Amino acid sequence: MATTRRGNNLDSVRMHNLSTVLTIAHHVGPVSRSDVTRETGLNRSTIGALVGELVDLGLVTESGPNANLRVGRPSPVISPNPRVAALAVNPEIDAVTVGLVGLDGRVQQRRRVALERVPTPDEAVAAATDAIAGLIETASVDHIVGIGVAMPGLVRPADGLVRRAPHLGWVDVPFAQMLTDACGLPVRASNDAQLGAYAEHVFGAGVGVSELIYVNGGSSGIGGGVILGGAAFTGAAGHAGELGHVRVGASDAVDSGGLVGTLEAEVSRARLLEALGLEGKSVDADGLTAAVLASEDPAVRAEVHRQLELLATALGTALTLFNPRLVVLGGFLATIYQADAAALDRAVAHATLPETLEGVQITRTRLGSDILLIGAAELAFEPLLADPASLTSA
Repeated sequence: MATTRRGNNLDSVRMHNLSTVLTIAHHVGPVSRSDVTRETGLNRSTIGALVGELVDLGLVTESGPNANLRVGRPSPVISPNPRVAALAVNPEIDAVTVGLVGLDGRVQQRRRVALERVPTPDEAVAAATDAIAGLIETASVDHIVGIGVAMPGLVRPADGLVRRAPHLGWVDVPFAQMLTDACGLPVRASNDAQLGAYAEHVFGAGVGVSELIYVNGGSSGIGGGVILGGAAFTGAAGHAGELGHVRVGASDAVDSGGLVGTLEAEVSRARLLEALGLEGKSVDADGLTAAVLASEDPAVRAEVHRQLELLATALGTALTLFNPRLVVLGGFLATIYQADAAALDRAVAHATLPETLEGVQITRTRLGSDILLIGAAELAFEPLLADPASLTSA
């Protein structure tokens, strides 16, 4: 998902330039036309023509100059059109969440379908399809370009085949194709934490940061995503970043992949719910955060600190391997960090060389509970960003 923002004045690459301008508007907008000109290196008249074409396609809108802009010639402001949207799907062990995300990167609507048991692929498709139908019925959009899926497991990027989603019990499931068949829209799928890392890099706390690690904690386990040199680092087969399967102790506890003593085996949302007396109940991310922060139960505080210590061990390993500038925590990991940020910071300092830790910031996701939906939507927007004129045939 790396983005090149240098344009070219050759007519033969007009489509590349159109893609470049739309991508800037999507990632940065609202943005002045003069800033787009400066960033692309294209001349003012070329940018004017490209923006005009994007306006005609219905992909961006233009408004009058911002009064707060620097002194000089007034420059129109370009904004991505939120009425062009994508659907996002995030299946987990206790729910399927579906969202409608505009081209401006904002979640317009979301629906969480609570489940009484771990869904089969067919059940997950059915839940997603019903939720999608409800969203489309009430949506105020002109175009829906496709569906992106944030999957808690290993996904083959080429065709969205779910190679393994251990908590769901899925192996070699063609989930993207199943959802396409059910909804009639193009579907792309990828690992949820990798998508979260990209979303945070483009729209959240990681804007302008070239090296970051995102670690997500959900009901389906713990995953990680890595941005290096400003681009997603996914590994040879697309499975890099699985921090949940890193060993953090000598425990006999087994994780979803059959490995013992790992972060995922020891640190889990289920253990937090059990400490809170909420096991077996359907609790969304915001509800869990509220419950943890409101609790004064010593057992809850002890569980939070136990999990923070083990998380610090895994983060120490990740910092040593990748030397990022930023670590972003999402899901229930953001919750326990919010409960006692100082405790995690101290524990990470004991698990990492001082030189490696120098300048590193640990923070919660700025995108909150929307992060995976925004990341999944980026998958669906990617073909449009590459070829804006494709909207005319959608």
